[in-house]
Amino acid sequence: MRNVPFSPPDITEAEIAEVCDALRSGWITTGPRTKEFERLIAMCCQTRTAVCLNSATACMELILRVLGVGPGDEVITSAYTYTATASVTCHVGAKVVLVDTAPGSFEMDYDKLADAITERTKVIIPVDLGGVVCNYGKVFAAVENKRSLFRPANEIQKAFGRVIVLADAAHAFGAQWHGKMCGEIADFTSFSFHAVKNLTTAEGGALTWLPIPGIEDEWLYKQFQLLSLHGQNKDALAKTKLGAWEYDIVAPNFKCNMTDLMAGLGLAQLKRYPELLWRRRQIIGRYNEALKDCHVQVLDHYGDDHSSSGHLYLVRLLGKDVRERNAVIEEMAARGIACNVHYKPLPMMTAYKALGFDIADFPNAYDQYRNEVTLPLHTCLSDDDVNYVISNFVDIISK
Repeated sequence: MRNVPFSPPDITEAEIAEVCDALRSGWITTGPRTKEFERLIAMCCQTRTAVCLNSATACMELILRVLGVGPGDEVITSAYTYTATASVTCHVGAKVVLVDTAPGSFEMDYDKLADAITERTKVIIPVDLGGVVCNYGKVFAAVENKRSLFRPANEIQKAFGRVIVLADAAHAFGAQWHGKMCGEIADFTSFSFHAVKNLTTAEGGALTWLPIPGIEDEWLYKQFQLLSLHGQNKDALAKTKLGAWEYDIVAPNFKCNMTDLMAGLGLAQLKRYPELLWRRRQIIGRYNEALKDCHVQVLDHYGDDHSSSGHLYLVRLLGKDVRERNAVIEEMAARGIACNVHYKPLPMMTAYKALGFDIADFPNAYDQYRNEVTLPLHTCLSDDDVNYVISNFVDIISK
Protein backbone atom coordinates (compact mmCIF):
# COMPACT_ATOMS: atom_id res chain seq x y z
CA MET A 1 0.00 0.00 0.00
CA ARG A 2 1.25 3.46 -0.91
CA ASN A 3 1.73 6.07 1.83
CA VAL A 4 0.62 9.59 0.81
CA PRO A 5 1.12 12.21 3.57
CA PHE A 6 -1.08 15.29 3.67
CA SER A 7 1.42 18.16 3.48
CA PRO A 8 5.13 17.49 4.12
CA PRO A 9 7.67 20.30 3.59
CA ASP A 10 9.51 20.21 0.23
CA ILE A 11 13.13 20.52 1.39
CA THR A 12 16.08 20.00 -0.98
CA GLU A 13 19.84 20.27 -0.65
CA ALA A 14 19.51 23.95 -1.63
CA GLU A 15 17.58 24.72 1.57
CA ILE A 16 19.97 22.65 3.68
CA ALA A 17 22.99 24.44 2.18
CA GLU A 18 21.48 27.88 2.82
CA VAL A 19 20.73 27.07 6.46
CA CYS A 20 24.22 25.61 6.90
CA ASP A 21 25.70 28.79 5.44
CA ALA A 22 23.70 30.79 7.99
CA LEU A 23 25.04 28.59 10.79
CA ARG A 24 28.62 28.97 9.57
CA SER A 25 28.22 32.73 9.24
CA GLY A 26 27.99 33.13 13.01
CA TRP A 27 24.77 35.12 12.57
CA ILE A 28 21.70 33.03 13.36
CA THR A 29 19.16 35.47 14.83
CA THR A 30 17.59 38.44 12.98
CA GLY A 31 20.27 39.74 10.65
CA PRO A 32 21.28 40.17 7.00
CA ARG A 33 19.37 37.13 5.68
CA THR A 34 16.16 38.29 7.31
CA LYS A 35 16.58 41.77 5.81
CA GLU A 36 17.21 40.27 2.37
CA PHE A 37 14.20 37.99 2.70
CA GLU A 38 12.04 41.01 3.59
CA ARG A 39 13.33 42.87 0.53
CA LEU A 40 12.50 39.97 -1.78
CA ILE A 41 9.06 39.40 -0.24
CA ALA A 42 8.23 43.05 -0.91
CA MET A 43 9.52 42.70 -4.47
CA CYS A 44 7.37 39.60 -5.08
CA CYS A 45 4.29 41.37 -3.74
CA GLN A 46 5.10 44.62 -5.61
CA THR A 47 5.08 46.62 -2.39
CA ARG A 48 7.68 49.02 -1.07
CA THR A 49 8.25 47.27 2.25
CA ALA A 50 7.68 44.00 4.09
CA VAL A 51 8.42 42.90 7.62
CA CYS A 52 9.12 39.28 8.61
CA LEU A 53 8.18 37.88 12.02
CA ASN A 54 7.93 34.42 13.58
CA SER A 55 4.36 33.76 12.40
CA ALA A 56 1.48 35.17 10.40
CA THR A 57 -0.37 35.36 13.72
CA ALA A 58 2.28 37.73 15.08
CA CYS A 59 1.99 39.82 11.92
CA MET A 60 -1.77 40.21 12.35
CA GLU A 61 -1.60 40.90 16.07
CA LEU A 62 1.16 43.46 15.80
CA ILE A 63 -0.55 45.45 13.06
CA LEU A 64 -3.70 45.55 15.18
CA ARG A 65 -1.55 46.97 17.98
CA VAL A 66 0.12 49.50 15.65
CA LEU A 67 -3.35 50.59 14.53
CA GLY A 68 -4.36 51.07 18.16
CA VAL A 69 -7.15 48.48 18.08
CA GLY A 70 -8.22 47.48 21.58
CA PRO A 71 -11.04 47.33 24.12
CA GLY A 72 -14.26 48.87 22.85
CA ASP A 73 -13.36 48.18 19.22
CA GLU A 74 -14.73 45.51 16.90
CA VAL A 75 -12.92 43.45 14.27
CA ILE A 76 -14.92 41.51 11.67
CA THR A 77 -13.83 38.23 10.13
CA SER A 78 -15.24 35.05 8.63
CA ALA A 79 -16.77 32.26 10.68
CA TYR A 80 -15.06 29.86 8.26
CA THR A 81 -11.39 30.09 9.15
CA TYR A 82 -8.67 28.90 11.51
CA THR A 83 -8.59 30.35 15.02
CA ALA A 84 -5.53 32.57 14.38
CA THR A 85 -7.65 34.89 12.22
CA ALA A 86 -9.90 35.69 15.17
CA SER A 87 -7.68 35.03 18.20
CA VAL A 88 -5.48 38.05 17.45
CA THR A 89 -8.51 40.26 18.05
CA CYS A 90 -8.95 38.64 21.46
CA HIS A 91 -5.25 39.21 22.20
CA VAL A 92 -5.63 42.99 21.83
CA GLY A 93 -8.85 43.07 23.87
CA ALA A 94 -11.23 43.93 21.03
CA LYS A 95 -14.51 42.18 20.18
CA VAL A 96 -14.59 39.45 17.51
CA VAL A 97 -17.49 39.79 15.06
CA LEU A 98 -18.05 36.74 12.86
CA VAL A 99 -19.84 36.78 9.51
CA ASP A 100 -21.38 33.74 7.84
CA THR A 101 -20.25 32.60 4.41
CA ALA A 102 -22.42 33.15 1.36
CA PRO A 103 -24.53 30.12 0.35
CA GLY A 104 -22.35 27.55 -1.40
CA SER A 105 -19.20 29.63 -0.88
CA PHE A 106 -16.12 29.57 1.34
CA GLU A 107 -16.03 33.39 1.30
CA MET A 108 -17.85 35.76 3.63
CA ASP A 109 -21.33 36.88 2.62
CA TYR A 110 -20.43 40.41 1.55
CA ASP A 111 -23.94 41.76 2.12
CA LYS A 112 -23.81 40.48 5.70
CA LEU A 113 -20.33 41.97 6.02
CA ALA A 114 -21.69 45.43 5.21
CA ASP A 115 -24.49 44.96 7.75
CA ALA A 116 -21.94 43.97 10.44
CA ILE A 117 -20.00 47.25 10.21
CA THR A 118 -20.77 49.60 13.11
CA GLU A 119 -19.29 52.72 14.67
CA ARG A 120 -17.01 50.44 16.68
CA THR A 121 -15.61 48.55 13.68
CA LYS A 122 -11.93 49.30 13.12
CA VAL A 123 -10.70 46.39 10.98
CA ILE A 124 -12.05 43.70 8.66
CA ILE A 125 -9.98 40.52 8.20
CA PRO A 126 -11.03 38.65 5.03
CA VAL A 127 -9.59 35.16 4.52
CA ASP A 128 -7.91 34.02 1.29
CA LEU A 129 -8.84 30.38 1.88
CA GLY A 130 -6.84 27.69 0.15
CA GLY A 131 -4.76 30.26 -1.71
CA VAL A 132 -7.69 31.84 -3.56
CA VAL A 133 -7.85 35.62 -3.12
CA CYS A 134 -11.35 36.63 -2.06
CA ASN A 135 -13.37 39.47 -3.59
CA TYR A 136 -11.71 42.60 -2.25
CA GLY A 137 -13.79 44.72 -4.60
CA LYS A 138 -16.84 43.79 -2.56
CA VAL A 139 -14.95 44.14 0.73
CA PHE A 140 -13.87 47.68 -0.07
CA ALA A 141 -17.35 48.52 -1.42
CA ALA A 142 -18.80 47.53 1.96
CA VAL A 143 -16.16 49.65 3.71
CA GLU A 144 -16.86 52.70 1.53
CA ASN A 145 -20.60 52.29 1.99
CA LYS A 146 -20.14 52.59 5.77
CA ARG A 147 -17.35 55.22 5.74
CA SER A 148 -19.57 57.71 7.60
CA LEU A 149 -19.72 55.37 10.61
CA PHE A 150 -15.95 55.24 11.09
CA ARG A 151 -14.65 56.86 14.30
CA PRO A 152 -10.83 57.16 14.20
CA ALA A 153 -9.10 56.98 17.58
CA ASN A 154 -5.58 58.03 16.58
CA GLU A 155 -3.49 59.53 13.77
CA ILE A 156 -2.95 56.33 11.78
CA GLN A 157 -6.68 55.58 11.84
CA LYS A 158 -7.35 59.17 10.74
CA ALA A 159 -4.96 58.63 7.82
CA PHE A 160 -7.30 55.90 6.55
CA GLY A 161 -10.56 57.63 7.44
CA ARG A 162 -12.41 54.33 7.08
CA VAL A 163 -12.43 50.74 8.30
CA ILE A 164 -9.05 49.12 7.57
CA VAL A 165 -8.75 45.89 5.57
CA LEU A 166 -6.22 43.33 6.81
CA ALA A 167 -5.96 40.25 4.58
CA ASP A 168 -5.39 36.89 6.22
CA ALA A 169 -3.41 35.57 3.25
CA ALA A 170 -1.71 32.82 5.24
CA HIS A 171 -2.41 30.45 2.31
CA ALA A 172 -2.01 32.85 -0.58
CA PHE A 173 1.61 33.95 -1.11
CA GLY A 174 2.09 34.19 -4.87
CA ALA A 175 -1.63 34.41 -5.72
CA GLN A 176 -3.05 37.09 -8.03
CA TRP A 177 -6.39 38.85 -8.36
CA HIS A 178 -7.45 41.21 -11.15
CA GLY A 179 -3.85 41.75 -12.24
CA LYS A 180 -2.55 42.49 -8.74
CA MET A 181 -0.36 40.35 -6.52
CA CYS A 182 -1.69 39.18 -3.20
CA GLY A 183 0.10 41.59 -0.87
CA GLU A 184 -0.76 44.74 -2.83
CA ILE A 185 -4.57 44.45 -2.71
CA ALA A 186 -5.63 44.90 0.93
CA ASP A 187 -4.36 47.71 3.19
CA PHE A 188 -2.25 45.11 5.03
CA THR A 189 -1.59 41.50 4.08
CA SER A 190 -0.33 38.74 6.37
CA PHE A 191 1.40 35.64 4.97
CA SER A 192 2.33 32.39 6.71
CA PHE A 193 5.53 30.41 6.12
CA HIS A 194 4.61 27.61 8.53
CA ALA A 195 5.88 24.09 7.81
CA VAL A 196 2.77 23.09 5.84
CA LYS A 197 2.66 26.19 3.64
CA ASN A 198 3.72 26.40 -0.03
CA LEU A 199 6.84 28.32 0.97
CA THR A 200 8.19 27.50 4.41
CA THR A 201 10.65 28.94 6.90
CA ALA A 202 9.61 26.20 9.40
CA GLU A 203 7.71 28.83 11.34
CA GLY A 204 7.40 32.42 10.19
CA GLY A 205 5.32 35.06 8.50
CA ALA A 206 5.46 38.35 6.66
CA LEU A 207 3.35 41.49 6.49
CA THR A 208 3.10 43.85 3.52
CA TRP A 209 1.16 47.07 3.23
CA LEU A 210 0.08 49.76 0.79
CA PRO A 211 1.25 53.39 1.11
CA ILE A 212 -0.63 55.27 3.85
CA PRO A 213 -1.10 59.04 3.37
CA GLY A 214 1.03 60.90 5.89
CA ILE A 215 2.57 57.74 7.37
CA GLU A 216 6.17 56.89 6.45
CA ASP A 217 7.04 53.28 5.68
CA GLU A 218 10.20 53.64 7.76
CA TRP A 219 8.19 54.73 10.80
CA LEU A 220 5.77 51.82 10.37
CA TYR A 221 8.60 49.31 9.95
CA LYS A 222 10.21 50.68 13.12
CA GLN A 223 7.01 50.00 15.07
CA PHE A 224 7.24 46.33 14.17
CA GLN A 225 10.86 46.22 15.28
CA LEU A 226 9.93 47.73 18.65
CA LEU A 227 6.91 45.45 19.13
CA SER A 228 8.75 42.27 18.13
CA LEU A 229 12.03 42.88 20.00
CA HIS A 230 10.95 43.69 23.59
CA GLY A 231 10.54 47.38 22.79
CA GLN A 232 14.31 47.67 22.32
CA ASN A 233 15.26 50.62 20.14
CA LYS A 234 18.15 48.77 18.48
CA ASP A 235 18.08 45.34 16.92
CA ALA A 236 20.92 42.87 17.44
CA LEU A 237 22.48 43.79 14.10
CA ALA A 238 22.71 47.46 15.02
CA LYS A 239 24.19 46.65 18.43
CA THR A 240 27.09 44.73 16.85
CA LYS A 241 28.65 47.92 15.52
CA LEU A 242 31.78 48.73 17.53
CA GLY A 243 30.98 50.85 20.56
CA ALA A 244 27.23 50.78 19.82
CA TRP A 245 26.14 48.77 22.86
CA GLU A 246 23.87 51.49 24.29
CA TYR A 247 20.13 50.94 23.86
CA ASP A 248 16.81 51.79 25.44
CA ILE A 249 13.58 49.89 26.12
CA VAL A 250 10.77 52.20 25.06
CA ALA A 251 7.89 49.85 26.00
CA PRO A 252 7.48 46.39 27.62
CA ASN A 253 6.73 44.68 24.30
CA PHE A 254 6.90 41.19 22.79
CA LYS A 255 9.44 38.79 21.28
CA CYS A 256 8.42 37.42 17.89
CA ASN A 257 11.18 38.23 15.40
CA MET A 258 12.28 36.03 12.50
CA THR A 259 15.76 34.51 12.67
CA ASP A 260 18.35 34.27 9.91
CA LEU A 261 18.11 30.47 10.07
CA MET A 262 14.43 30.77 9.16
CA ALA A 263 15.13 33.44 6.54
CA GLY A 264 17.88 31.29 5.00
CA LEU A 265 15.40 28.48 4.51
CA GLY A 266 12.96 30.99 3.01
CA LEU A 267 15.54 32.44 0.63
CA ALA A 268 16.24 29.01 -0.84
CA GLN A 269 12.52 28.27 -1.11
CA LEU A 270 11.91 31.60 -2.81
CA LYS A 271 14.35 30.74 -5.61
CA ARG A 272 12.34 27.57 -6.28
CA TYR A 273 8.92 29.13 -5.78
CA PRO A 274 7.84 29.61 -9.43
CA GLU A 275 8.40 25.90 -10.12
CA LEU A 276 6.61 24.97 -6.86
CA LEU A 277 3.58 27.03 -7.88
CA TRP A 278 3.59 25.46 -11.33
CA ARG A 279 3.68 21.93 -9.92
CA ARG A 280 0.72 22.72 -7.68
CA ARG A 281 -1.16 24.01 -10.71
CA GLN A 282 -0.45 20.78 -12.57
CA ILE A 283 -1.78 18.66 -9.71
CA ILE A 284 -4.91 20.81 -9.39
CA GLY A 285 -5.52 20.40 -13.11
CA ARG A 286 -5.28 16.61 -12.76
CA TYR A 287 -7.69 16.62 -9.81
CA ASN A 288 -10.16 18.90 -11.61
CA GLU A 289 -10.19 16.71 -14.71
CA ALA A 290 -10.68 13.53 -12.70
CA LEU A 291 -13.55 14.94 -10.63
CA LYS A 292 -15.42 16.89 -13.31
CA ASP A 293 -18.11 14.21 -13.69
CA CYS A 294 -18.39 13.43 -9.95
CA HIS A 295 -21.10 14.89 -7.71
CA VAL A 296 -18.72 17.28 -5.99
CA GLN A 297 -17.87 20.98 -5.81
CA VAL A 298 -14.23 22.07 -5.83
CA LEU A 299 -12.53 25.36 -5.03
CA ASP A 300 -12.07 27.54 -8.12
CA HIS A 301 -8.31 28.07 -8.14
CA TYR A 302 -7.78 29.60 -11.59
CA GLY A 303 -9.82 31.88 -13.84
CA ASP A 304 -9.59 34.84 -16.19
CA ASP A 305 -9.35 37.32 -13.30
CA HIS A 306 -7.52 35.30 -10.65
CA SER A 307 -4.74 32.81 -10.07
CA SER A 308 -4.46 30.92 -6.81
CA SER A 309 -1.32 29.92 -4.95
CA GLY A 310 -2.78 26.39 -5.08
CA HIS A 311 -2.39 25.80 -1.37
CA LEU A 312 -5.35 23.52 -0.58
CA TYR A 313 -7.62 21.33 -2.68
CA LEU A 314 -11.05 21.56 -1.06
CA VAL A 315 -13.79 19.18 -2.24
CA ARG A 316 -17.42 19.26 -1.15
CA LEU A 317 -19.26 15.93 -1.32
CA LEU A 318 -22.60 17.36 -2.39
CA GLY A 319 -25.60 15.87 -0.63
CA LYS A 320 -23.45 14.21 2.03
CA ASP A 321 -23.28 14.89 5.76
CA VAL A 322 -20.60 14.86 8.46
CA ARG A 323 -20.88 11.12 9.09
CA GLU A 324 -20.50 10.26 5.41
CA ARG A 325 -17.68 12.77 4.96
CA ASN A 326 -15.78 11.33 7.91
CA ALA A 327 -16.26 7.81 6.54
CA VAL A 328 -14.61 8.90 3.26
CA ILE A 329 -11.63 10.33 5.16
CA GLU A 330 -11.32 7.14 7.20
CA GLU A 331 -11.45 4.95 4.10
CA MET A 332 -8.82 7.10 2.38
CA ALA A 333 -6.64 6.70 5.50
CA ALA A 334 -7.11 2.93 5.36
CA ARG A 335 -5.64 3.10 1.86
CA GLY A 336 -2.65 5.13 3.05
CA ILE A 337 -3.87 8.57 1.95
CA ALA A 338 -4.00 11.41 4.48
CA CYS A 339 -6.88 13.86 4.01
CA ASN A 340 -8.06 16.76 6.14
CA VAL A 341 -10.93 19.21 6.69
CA HIS A 342 -10.61 22.98 6.19
CA TYR A 343 -12.20 24.17 8.37
CA LYS A 344 -14.39 23.40 11.32
CA PRO A 345 -16.14 26.80 11.68
CA LEU A 346 -15.10 28.85 14.69
CA PRO A 347 -18.60 28.89 16.30
CA MET A 348 -18.24 25.10 16.74
CA MET A 349 -15.09 25.50 18.86
CA THR A 350 -15.18 25.62 22.67
CA ALA A 351 -13.31 28.94 22.88
CA TYR A 352 -15.76 30.71 20.57
CA LYS A 353 -18.82 29.10 22.10
CA ALA A 354 -17.57 30.68 25.34
CA LEU A 355 -17.61 34.06 23.57
CA GLY A 356 -21.30 33.54 22.80
CA PHE A 357 -21.18 32.23 19.25
CA ASP A 358 -23.60 29.51 18.12
CA ILE A 359 -23.15 27.55 14.88
CA ALA A 360 -26.93 27.74 14.36
CA ASP A 361 -26.40 31.41 13.47
CA PHE A 362 -23.96 30.43 10.70
CA PRO A 363 -25.87 27.88 8.62
CA ASN A 364 -23.94 28.46 5.39
CA ALA A 365 -20.55 27.98 7.05
CA TYR A 366 -21.82 24.76 8.62
CA ASP A 367 -23.13 23.58 5.26
CA GLN A 368 -19.68 24.11 3.72
CA TYR A 369 -18.00 22.25 6.56
CA ARG A 370 -20.28 19.23 6.91
CA ASN A 371 -19.22 17.61 3.61
CA GLU A 372 -15.79 19.13 2.92
CA VAL A 373 -12.71 16.95 2.35
CA THR A 374 -9.25 18.35 1.60
CA LEU A 375 -7.12 16.11 -0.61
CA PRO A 376 -3.30 16.02 -0.40
CA LEU A 377 -1.81 18.83 -2.49
CA HIS A 378 1.93 19.39 -2.24
CA THR A 379 5.06 19.36 -4.36
CA CYS A 380 6.41 16.10 -2.97
CA LEU A 381 3.59 14.24 -4.75
CA SER A 382 4.75 12.20 -7.74
CA ASP A 383 2.50 11.64 -10.74
CA ASP A 384 1.96 8.10 -9.46
CA ASP A 385 0.92 9.51 -6.06
CA VAL A 386 -1.58 11.81 -7.75
CA ASN A 387 -3.02 8.91 -9.76
CA TYR A 388 -3.26 6.84 -6.57
CA VAL A 389 -5.14 9.62 -4.74
CA ILE A 390 -7.52 10.11 -7.68
CA SER A 391 -8.30 6.45 -8.28
CA ASN A 392 -8.98 5.75 -4.63
CA PHE A 393 -11.00 8.92 -3.98
CA VAL A 394 -13.20 8.40 -7.03
CA ASP A 395 -13.68 4.76 -6.09
CA ILE A 396 -14.71 5.61 -2.53
CA ILE A 397 -17.09 8.49 -3.28
CA SER A 398 -18.76 6.61 -6.15
CA LYS A 399 -19.86 3.75 -3.90
